[in-house]
Amino acid sequence: MQGKVEICGVNTSRLRTLKPGESEELLRRSRNGDRAAREKLIEGNLRLVLSVIQRFLGRGENPDDLFQVGCIGLLKAIQNFNPDLDVKFSTYGVPMIVGEVRRYLRDSSPLRVSRSIRDLAYRILQSKERLMIRLGREATMEEIAQDLDVPVAAVSEAMDAISTPVSLYEPVHNDAGDPLTVMDQIRDPKNTDEQWIEELTLREAMAGLGEREKNILALRYYDGKTQVEVAGEIGISQAQVSRLEKSALKRLRKAIVS
Repeated sequence: MQGKVEICGVNTSRLRTLKPGESEELLRRSRNGDRAAREKLIEGNLRLVLSVIQRFLGRGENPDDLFQVGCIGLLKAIQNFNPDLDVKFSTYGVPMIVGEVRRYLRDSSPLRVSRSIRDLAYRILQSKERLMIRLGREATMEEIAQDLDVPVAAVSEAMDAISTPVSLYEPVHNDAGDPLTVMDQIRDPKNTDEQWIEELTLREAMAGLGEREKNILALRYYDGKTQVEVAGEIGISQAQVSRLEKSALKRLRKAIVS
């Protein structure tokens, strides 16, 4: 738990474990209405909950929330477990706890994702765990797709769908007190070095034009007016507008290219 001692007010370093056979005895007494035995059974299996939720901690979820949800799974396991069966309680309890945590993660996702994609995502998580044990390393997307007999693109889409959204203003680096956010790392295709150079060059070229030429270009290319409309607005002939426009464009082209 990365050094976390307390979780939900419980000191995890002092959690007790049950002795062999003690769990079965407490289960029988609990089923007969013994509240003290039930409390002791819950306390004796909190380490089990702790071990289960550790596999879910890398997704940005609050450990306290996961622990509480895991305890709900533990309570359901205690309620539904049949001590007469030849099965250890932990063998039955772990899937119950895991299922409760996964249900919580699915239902509390900040983005609404279709049920089919969510189901595929959690099949993928199960596949990753199986392959990790079998291969001794993190499975590739192709290996997961082959294990589940689904397209690689479907695996990628499902995992992206349940990923925790990141704020654009989330700090990713802090250099001398000036944090670098996700927003700072997003490239703006309209704000490149080339765009800046072109804009500065155009501004310098425009500065060399007369006021009438600037006005004509603004009316023609920013306001979208015809030469006849420009001529009527500034009080000259259409032929003069055409000549001044051509002259201005030629000077701009020469200033930019040179």
